[in-house]
Amino acid sequence: MDLLNASVTGFTEQLASSAPVPGGGGASALVGAIGVALGDMVGELTVGKKKYADVEDELRALMARAQELRVRLLRCVEKDAEAFEPLSRAYGIPKDDPTRGEVMEKCLRDAAAVPLEIFDLCCECIELQREFAEKGSKLVVSDAATGVVFCWSAMYGAAVNVKVNTKLMQDRAYAEKINAHVDEGMAKYWPIAEKVYEDIYQRFC
Repeated sequence: MDLLNASVTGFTEQLASSAPVPGGGGASALVGAIGVALGDMVGELTVGKKKYADVEDELRALMARAQELRVRLLRCVEKDAEAFEPLSRAYGIPKDDPTRGEVMEKCLRDAAAVPLEIFDLCCECIELQREFAEKGSKLVVSDAATGVVFCWSAMYGAAVNVKVNTKLMQDRAYAEKINAHVDEGMAKYWPIAEKVYEDIYQRFC
């Protein structure tokens, strides 16, 4: 299935099926792409307005980066599927096969690499959402709040999809290095995302 060009209905039907892909990693990438697109929309609906002329150049730079991140996250939908399929086959290698350990280790590394990329991209998306929330039109600030929640959720989804693979790695030094990177990112970006959302949410209470 061409995941990137599937309809929303087709993608979600495939996601809901017994097919091994797409899974949590690909879904996280898609959610992150939608989230950062909402931030980009805030910029699009702000630039050109006299009230925000002093931040227009900054917004245009943010929008350009948001567009790059959206494209990269969408590519990760396919990349995650491509990395997981070899791992799903590797689980079928007999346990007494002398090559199983080496094959599994490589597949686990590859399978962890894509959600790790998604995780890092979503962290950057959260930073962008903070900027869009601060500089964007107050008329569409709720979209920045929605976008940051999506990026936040995608970050969490990517994190657990990293750790489900590092948990099984034999090279524990490598696994713990990746785990530490994820833990540090979660500790830094979770409060940022929460503050952006809460600051906007409280405006409507």
